[in-house]
Amino acid sequence: MLRFCKLALLLVSLTSLSTTTRSTRHGLIPPTATRLTDRFPCLPYDKAFSSFFGGKNVQLANDGSGVSLALDKTSGSGFKSREMYYYGFFSAAIRLPSDYSAGVVVAFYMSNAEVFPKSHDEIDFELLGHEKRKEWVLQTNVYGNGSVGTGREEKFYLWFDPTEDHHQYSILWNYHHIVFLVDNIPVREVSHTDAMSGAYPSKPMSVYSTIWDGSEWATHGGKKPTDYKFAPFVASFRDLEADGCPWSQTKSASPCSTGNRTSSLSLDPVGGAEFAKLSQQQEMGLDWTRSKFMFYSYCKDPHRFSVMPPECKP
Repeated sequence: MLRFCKLALLLVSLTSLSTTTRSTRHGLIPPTATRLTDRFPCLPYDKAFSSFFGGKNVQLANDGSGVSLALDKTSGSGFKSREMYYYGFFSAAIRLPSDYSAGVVVAFYMSNAEVFPKSHDEIDFELLGHEKRKEWVLQTNVYGNGSVGTGREEKFYLWFDPTEDHHQYSILWNYHHIVFLVDNIPVREVSHTDAMSGAYPSKPMSVYSTIWDGSEWATHGGKKPTDYKFAPFVASFRDLEADGCPWSQTKSASPCSTGNRTSSLSLDPVGGAEFAKLSQQQEMGLDWTRSKFMFYSYCKDPHRFSVMPPECKP
C-alpha cells in the first residue's frame, strides 16, 4: 500500500480541492487549488533519500520521515534520491531559515549532471535568502541537454512568509510540459514545443535538495554576501514525494520512454490525459501567481538577450 502523508489521507477523503487558510501577505487570498500532492505517496527520507554532502549538517527529523539541512562556516549540505526517475511528480514541504539570510540559497531540484556531465538536464526551484524587511525570492529554471548557456530564470515573490511554516514546492514533469507548483498552485509552465524541444529535459534525473552559500550572485548580483553571524541557517524538509519511472544505468530504456505517453500500459504516473495540460482551475492559479508575484522573466530581458531564445517568441 502507498504511504501517504498523514494529513493527505484526511484531505482526500473530504475533498480534492482546498484553499489555504494560513497567513498570507499582500492582503491577497490564493485561489482554490487541486491538491496534486494528495495524489502521490510520501516517502520516508531514510528509505528513499541519502546524504549528498555536508556530514553532520544533514540531520534526520520526525523519526526518519523528514530531514533538516544546515549551512554554517564549515559547509552547506544536501541530500539526493536513491533512485533516478523519468517523468513524474516530485515535491517537498520546506520551511526556510527565519533570520537574516541574504546570500543563502535553498534548492529543490532535479538533475543528472553526475551521469551526463556534458549534456545534463535540470529542473530547479531555488529560494534566495532575504535581507532585513525584505522577502525571500523564488527562482525557477530549466536546462535541457546541456543548454546552460541560456538561463531560463523566472523570479517571484511569495504570497506567504516561507519561514513561518512548511510550504509545498512541487514539480510535475512529463512529455507534454513541466509545471512548477507552490502549495499546489502553478507558478510556471514550460511546454514541450518545437521551439523548446532541443532544450527540454529528456533524460532520467535524481531529486536533490541543498542549502549553500550563493554570495557571489544570489542577492543583488552578489552585493549582499552571506553573514555568518546569523548561522547556522537551517531549512526543514518533510512530506517528500518522488513518484516517477525508476531508471537504472544497466537498463537501455524505461516504460516512460515509449512513444505513446498517454498509454495505459506506461508506468508514467503523470502520463494520463489529465496531466497533459492544465485544468481551467490550474490556468486561473497560474494567471494569478504570474500577474501578481512574478517580477522577472528571461523572456522579457532584452538587455540580456539581443536575440530572444526561440521559445520566447509568440
